[in-house]
Amino acid sequence: MSKRITIEELQSYLWNSAVLLRTNIDAGAYKQYIFPLLFFKRICDVYDEETAAAVAEYGDDATEFDEDEIHTFFVPKGYHWNDVRAVSENVGVAIVEAFRKVENANSDKLQGIFGDGAWTNKNRLPDRLLKDLLEHFSTKTLSIANCPEDELGQGYEYLIKKFADDSGHTAQEFYTNRTVVHLMTEMLKPESGESIYDPTCGSAGMLISAIAYLKAQGKEWRNVSVYGQEINALTSAIGKMNLFLHGVKDFSIVNGDTLASPAFIEHGRLQQFDLVLANPPYSISQWDRAAFESDKYGRNFLGVPPQGRADYAFLQHIIASLKEDTGRCAILFPHGVLFRNEESAMRERLVRSDRVECVIGLGPNLFYNSPMEACIMICRMTKKPERRGQVLFINAINEVERKNAQSYLEDKHIQRIATAYKNYCNDSDFARIATIQDIADNNYSLSIPLYVKPEVSEDEIDTRTVQEHYDSWMASSEMMKLSYQRLNEMLGKEAGDNE
Repeated sequence: MSKRITIEELQSYLWNSAVLLRTNIDAGAYKQYIFPLLFFKRICDVYDEETAAAVAEYGDDATEFDEDEIHTFFVPKGYHWNDVRAVSENVGVAIVEAFRKVENANSDKLQGIFGDGAWTNKNRLPDRLLKDLLEHFSTKTLSIANCPEDELGQGYEYLIKKFADDSGHTAQEFYTNRTVVHLMTEMLKPESGESIYDPTCGSAGMLISAIAYLKAQGKEWRNVSVYGQEINALTSAIGKMNLFLHGVKDFSIVNGDTLASPAFIEHGRLQQFDLVLANPPYSISQWDRAAFESDKYGRNFLGVPPQGRADYAFLQHIIASLKEDTGRCAILFPHGVLFRNEESAMRERLVRSDRVECVIGLGPNLFYNSPMEACIMICRMTKKPERRGQVLFINAINEVERKNAQSYLEDKHIQRIATAYKNYCNDSDFARIATIQDIADNNYSLSIPLYVKPEVSEDEIDTRTVQEHYDSWMASSEMMKLSYQRLNEMLGKEAGDNE
């Protein structure tokens, strides 16, 4: 019997597989090769484990069962990990053939999951290197007994983060800081039996966080329906593997463009979900604005965003995807969505609809290779009666820890923010409630410093960061514009009265 693999051993085992590629493959492409091999190894080891369990229980009668009665995934004869490992020449061809055979044998679940890596390019991946990779992965048996789903999933997430660390500016395409994701999940509190959706799901980290929340609460999680769409084919495959390795079976991840061609449609309308978690690509300019003007799914109910900023297109898609009674969402956005002039009419309609429940400003450097600060916008289709007509603003710019060149939220930060949202009341210079009328008085700007102002006494040293000073300046600038606008309106009215 093989030895149970510790988390430390698993992480070392996984990362050392990537180290083997360093001289031949760019760091940004590690995921294209390591993830498929890891998944293939897991499938084959679990297949063997399931076969052994069936034989132990039923003896010779085990052969009478259909494959799907015994196995999670079917591995065709001749295309098992051990068959590929035995090949000494044209190893890349053998890997690709095995991948395609396994995909085709499980087409309802695994079609396209292994991607289209250049396995047969011997200049990049000579037989010697591929043999070394296969032998490295063969040093451990990735059965469920040796490596339970949650632990392998944890190892997979570790590898995703390591690849994000190494891949530079492309990291945000598939990885969102997991501590921020945990905060979003903690605030929305998924429930058993709910449907959860991420329209730009990347490697499925937000969806997995929702499942992990239920597990941590001791609640049933297997009856949760999980949905996601991702425009990048490789990243969507990584997301599928991530969910499978975490033991999630009931999910649908679709490769495609959410704005141009939403994947989840029911009776000609957008499918609606209980909960949406999302980190849409920030302010993209390459999107079909003209088509959105006459969107057949009615996702332009707030208006049509400018070509250079599709943020409100994603926002409207998300709101249109929420159930009327239970629907709620948490979305990561750039701060600009809160105050940019070109989106002011849409923002006014959004505020007046009373869907926005909370706006949280996050600290700096929580995103790869970017000092930018982001905000979380929480919307709820049906607010509690006591929260209607109000928006809670939370200034969490100082709720961040930085260590080893990485910024993250500690548990104390997550709990402080989540508690402020739960309590939904004023909290010194950390959280403030504003009515819709208050926001209207500020020209429907949702800029956080307009509502949460730092309390600094005359003899107190100002320790605010440069970013905080900038935000304060932006808020003051907006207030000045509003005052100037109101003055002009008053002068215009007086002039009219005197005519």
